[in-house]
Amino acid sequence: MIRAMTPDASAASEAAAEAGERAAARARLFAFLDELGISTTTVEHPPVFTVEEARRLRGRIPGGHCKSLFLKDRKGGLWLAVVDESRRVDLAALARRLGAPRFSFGKPELLRAALGVAPGSVTPFALIRDRAERRVSVVLDAAMLARERLNYHPLDNRATTTISADGLRAFVAACGHTPYIVDFDELAAGGRTDGAIDRR
Repeated sequence: MIRAMTPDASAASEAAAEAGERAAARARLFAFLDELGISTTTVEHPPVFTVEEARRLRGRIPGGHCKSLFLKDRKGGLWLAVVDESRRVDLAALARRLGAPRFSFGKPELLRAALGVAPGSVTPFALIRDRAERRVSVVLDAAMLARERLNYHPLDNRATTTISADGLRAFVAACGHTPYIVDFDELAAGGRTDGAIDRR
């Protein structure tokens, strides 16, 4: 006799499958970083979905803590802005600075399609999934890059991975992206909002 799976058993099976997919994705990321010779350390913690939760639950992890904003411009272009976690980003000013159409936040289904992560797990490490199509333009906070060590989720908001600023630059380049380096302090102060941008 074939027994139908109970709702609890079905949910448990789905959770196990998701956990397996997360572990496999993280393993592929770490293998790629190893191939590039980029050293990282990773700390496990409960899932976090906001900057405030991250501050409470991640513990004392040294280095700069950051947030990643998945954006869509008015013409359908996709952007990933990676900034210090305390940074308030004026999307209108940033769009003008980049010479891009007006920005809005990308929807979860678009995020999953483009970078393969869920809200709460957005990270520059997700660029590993954009190596072929290169649909996403990358923006990095200049002040963030001045820090020696930086912290991001390894495709999963249940952990935080520490990487050097030089390692991050090397990873982004290896994924086929040339980032826009933006001085967000100048932008916030009402400084230049258009013109040339450092890309390196």
